[in-house]
Amino acid sequence: MTILILGLILFLGVHSLRIFAEDWRGAQIARLGELPYKGLYAIVSLAGFALLVWGYGLARAAPLALWTAPAWTRHLAALLVLAAFVLIAAAYIPRNRIKTALGHPMILGVKLWALGHLLANGTLADLLLFGGFLAWAVFDYRAARLRDRAVGRSYPGGTLAGDAGTLAAGLIAWVAFALYLHAWLIGVQPFG
Repeated sequence: MTILILGLILFLGVHSLRIFAEDWRGAQIARLGELPYKGLYAIVSLAGFALLVWGYGLARAAPLALWTAPAWTRHLAALLVLAAFVLIAAAYIPRNRIKTALGHPMILGVKLWALGHLLANGTLADLLLFGGFLAWAVFDYRAARLRDRAVGRSYPGGTLAGDAGTLAAGLIAWVAFALYLHAWLIGVQPFG
């Protein structure tokens, strides 16, 4: 469990700088330069992610059950993760109404992904991993929206083509991940 916790601290810690240490972050970018800062950020993120994956794998090998999730929560998780994939697509597909309305759909996608997995899984490792991501996403979304308001940022209006592309990309990615990639990468067949 220690490796999982260390991975979460590194990965979510570096991703929390804009939440808790915006001024320090700005000072480091000014001191180092944007490209070197982004390089260090990427290295710490990758190290944290690698530890997180390794630690979660170790914890799954010897799970400590906290609760037994009802079978229906798997279906709810699948629905929430579908919405999460659409939200994540909305962060990257230009000119869609989801991004216009929400501003930071990827963070909301992380919230739904984490909530769905937290509801459908009941081990200590699941609580740490998905609960950690859910808590991070709640604080990060709030901080991002406050930054937007502080500078008067708004997002361009959406188009029907942008909306259709967002929904199609999210659905295709969800189907590919749910039916094929989740089992291959994670070792769990969501619908098996």
